[in-house]
Amino acid sequence: MATTAVKITTIGNSVGIILPKEILTRLHLEKGDQLYITETPTGINLTPYDQSFSEEMEAARRIMRENRDVLRKLAE
Repeated sequence: MATTAVKITTIGNSVGIILPKEILTRLHLEKGDQLYITETPTGINLTPYDQSFSEEMEAARRIMRENRDVLRKLAE
């Protein structure tokens, strides 16, 4: 996998990065699409937004919140 350097720049009143066309093509993204930004032990991972995955993750968060005591006990 190739490494691509990008520069943090001002975008309106915020800051952001401009993704090169090659990256957008590889991720099958266009202007206005959404990305997932996931922190990993080795850095940040960008993946295309997936509505069904988002719904599944929200259900998992809800279950973990509702059952946090049980899950904590199981983790011991």
